[in-house]
Amino acid sequence: MKGKPVSEDHLPPSAFRSPPPNTARIPTDFGFERSSSRLPIASVQTVNKELVALISKHKRGFFLVAALQFVTVASALVIPRTFGNLLGQLGKNPQKANISLTVTIVATALVVQTIFSYWTKVKASVLGEFVLSSLRERFLERVVELPPNVVERAGSGELLSRTTTDIDHITWAVRDAFPIITISLVEIASIFIAIAFTAPIFIAVVMIGAPVIFAVTRRYLRKSPQAYRVESSSYALMNSVLVESAESGRTIDALRLGEDRIERSDSALGRWIEWERYTLRLRTAWFPFVEMSYIFPLGVVLLVGAYFYNLGTMTIAQITASLLYAQMAIDPLEGMLWWIDELQGGKASLSRLLGIHEIQEREIRISEPDGFEVRGEEIRYGYKKDRDVLNGISFIIEPGTRVAIVGPSGAGKSTLGKLLAGIQPPRSGTVTVGGSEVGYLPVEQTRGHVALVTQEHHIFVGTLRENISLANADATDEEIWEALVAVDAHLWARELVAGLETPVGIGGTRLLPPQAQQVALARLVLADPHTLILDEATSLLDQRSARHLEASLNSVLEGRTVIAIAHRLQSAHDADIIAVIEDGKISEWGSHAALMKADGPYATLWKSWRDES
Repeated sequence: MKGKPVSEDHLPPSAFRSPPPNTARIPTDFGFERSSSRLPIASVQTVNKELVALISKHKRGFFLVAALQFVTVASALVIPRTFGNLLGQLGKNPQKANISLTVTIVATALVVQTIFSYWTKVKASVLGEFVLSSLRERFLERVVELPPNVVERAGSGELLSRTTTDIDHITWAVRDAFPIITISLVEIASIFIAIAFTAPIFIAVVMIGAPVIFAVTRRYLRKSPQAYRVESSSYALMNSVLVESAESGRTIDALRLGEDRIERSDSALGRWIEWERYTLRLRTAWFPFVEMSYIFPLGVVLLVGAYFYNLGTMTIAQITASLLYAQMAIDPLEGMLWWIDELQGGKASLSRLLGIHEIQEREIRISEPDGFEVRGEEIRYGYKKDRDVLNGISFIIEPGTRVAIVGPSGAGKSTLGKLLAGIQPPRSGTVTVGGSEVGYLPVEQTRGHVALVTQEHHIFVGTLRENISLANADATDEEIWEALVAVDAHLWARELVAGLETPVGIGGTRLLPPQAQQVALARLVLADPHTLILDEATSLLDQRSARHLEASLNSVLEGRTVIAIAHRLQSAHDADIIAVIEDGKISEWGSHAALMKADGPYATLWKSWRDES
């Protein structure tokens, strides 16, 4: 599905300038943001369909809010009619005018209006929270299901922006805009009904500004949704640049890239400010016409009322009530239009949120692996079209074999590890475990057979027990401690104040990077897969600690297939098989002794590493 392009007269001239050097391109196709480094944005049709679905799902809540608001407005409409009748009586026969009754009716109407207005706002807020809860839960469920390669291509700032800023915009829109627009529509409809019963001619008078409101609002809504979506995208781009700069501060400083990052940040910030100003100009051109269009009818009501009063076909009571009704219509109309404008930002954020649901699902092929053999046949894979990282790799790994994958940086070692773990299937060829293509198995089934541990790990907010038992929720304390012993983490874990119940993560005990890596390995022990893939799994430990940990893991890994992407060649020395990858191909395959005797690429790597050590 492709979004409808926007004509050039709908965009500021800056939208067509070439992007400054070293900056990412801001999209000009507003329907979708189809970039290899960005997540998609849902189309207007998808967003509208989702809004209709949400309203249908919570229709009882909307009807209740509408009914309560109808009572609120009905009590408010009593007041103008009562004052109109009082003025009529004062004009005809002042002695018979009952001011006390008028005050009593008005006071009663105000009390009823206050009670039901409060009740309406409470129910509207509750409704907004339920709608927001549905959106948030659905979004989070989808986020955790996203393939890791999709998240990596999108960048941390893009997903962070959608899970924070866009959620906040939607929260405001759902919690405030939807209820207030619903209330305003009911109030306007009720006022027009009251005018129809008082003096039908004034319906046409009050509607005199409607064509202007319709025209300028239509023009505004024709431009604003696209502009708001690009504004959100430019904000996400700016956020991404800032987050990446903050996270990579040491690298930037070491490589003296400070000026380049400042230039990128300034450019991204400038783009966002430019679009922010453009949407502000749209609002500035819209609001004055709207203001005049619903104030002008008040004067027309007075002129028309005076004309018909002179003809004797209309009373003072009718004119007064109609004038007050017209005055009452201004607030809900103004509020509705104002919140419709605010809703544009919410819809833009919603389109970014719903875009995650339009990411293509992984193809699933249900099968049950028969055995533990790992096999690759003519594997080809690349991150860019027509540019493969792996070029026709084939191999067979027997169950229980320890394999070390070595090679120069950028040769494709980590890419092969991801394919073996089933994170994604190869572009062509097959990667199978027990005869089943691991890249097409359901994630839960895959993790029961193959597990991947990298140098990237995360400590979740919770207790140490909860962090480790993520891999096996039914694990006992004894099993958790056995896992900690297996990864050499039991000593520091026993020193924690509350042991396994110690809160860790943000707000709790801060674990050092090596300790966090040990927690990740303890999860792996509890997961108990038959094939383990370790990609720099001990990189944060010093060489002596890493050797001690690997020795401790030997008993746990006994009988399992272990595929280690080795950056320390000492780890490769102890492997049964060493696979040397160069330029996306396996150039050597054999034991340490055999490869040293062959005096090929591995022997060169080993000698170079040994001399540096």
